[in-house]
Amino acid sequence: METRLVPYETLSTAQKQQLDGLEVHPDQLAYSGDIYCALNSLLVNPNPGIKGFALLADDTPVAFLLLKRPPCLPHWADEHSATLHALQVDRHQQGRGFGKACMRALPDAAKQAWPQIEALELSVDTNNVAAMGLYLGAGWADSGEAYKGRIGYERRLSWVFNAR
Repeated sequence: METRLVPYETLSTAQKQQLDGLEVHPDQLAYSGDIYCALNSLLVNPNPGIKGFALLADDTPVAFLLLKRPPCLPHWADEHSATLHALQVDRHQQGRGFGKACMRALPDAAKQAWPQIEALELSVDTNNVAAMGLYLGAGWADSGEAYKGRIGYERRLSWVFNAR
């Protein structure tokens, strides 16, 4: 099965309709939100500082994520980075390596979107064991800092381009 991470705006109408049906596992909703919230933040008030990407598996959307740049960066992010948000793998497709495929394709997709960025950053709840394992297993570095987040304590992780 071929996978590729593509910008949301390049999806066909049929693929966008399929993406609308992406379902997050109920245990993950608190961390990633649902596809409606993610698409809402992308489409309701379009901003060049937010880009959406879908992971296609043989042309069918199986995952989605958002990247943000100024002026949409969160307060904790470095201005020379892009931040990862709302990573969602369809609950019916989980366990098939699609999260890992997103992580492998993400650096190139981010650099294509914003060639000037120096790093990718994310904030992840320490209780989100699956996400922590995914990110750390993909080579993201933990900053060692924990801070009180929306749900519990969160860790900041980064992927620095010039160090890879």
